[in-house]
Amino acid sequence: MKCETFDKEVQLSAVATLRQGGTLLYPTDTIWGIGCDATNAAAVEKIYAIKQRDHSKSMLILCEDISMVHRFVGRVGEKATQLLLSQDRPTTVILPMTEGLLAANLVAADGTIGVRIPQMVFCHEMLRLFGCPIVSTSANLSGNPSPRCYAEIDASLRTRVDYCVPATEERSSGSSGSRIVKVLDSGRVLVLRP
Repeated sequence: MKCETFDKEVQLSAVATLRQGGTLLYPTDTIWGIGCDATNAAAVEKIYAIKQRDHSKSMLILCEDISMVHRFVGRVGEKATQLLLSQDRPTTVILPMTEGLLAANLVAADGTIGVRIPQMVFCHEMLRLFGCPIVSTSANLSGNPSPRCYAEIDASLRTRVDYCVPATEERSSGSSGSRIVKVLDSGRVLVLRP
């Protein structure tokens, strides 16, 4: 995990927002994201409205570790575990939902969910303190380019969320979203986004 410093008060404010069913704008190990409690359907609905996003376009979640994945999504195989724990680059793995603990409006029509375990300390600690998965979707209006840094986030989005992590906490790579893969029943890895 990357060594970084962060403001503990900012992190506690973000977690308090999540616990109250709120939405937040926050940095991840890829790009800036909009998030909420992944088990709260009303909070997830707020994100769809903020982004003006069609419900058919699913969003991914961040989990603290494999244990959290098993608790909230379901047991995963060895290959999926290796991909989730990959340190070479942020990787989102599309997994079948077997536990049913996430908000129903977050799960794709085919019963899957994108999952990533972030390497960024800010996100990892926020997940540890919160104790549940957090929604992570790019901080942009649906169809617009994903912001590579805080300065590129549409000003209107900053006012639509309940809490905005200050730009001083920016530690994301500022490059692009995560690689997205799906492990097929055969064990072959299908790369959906390189």
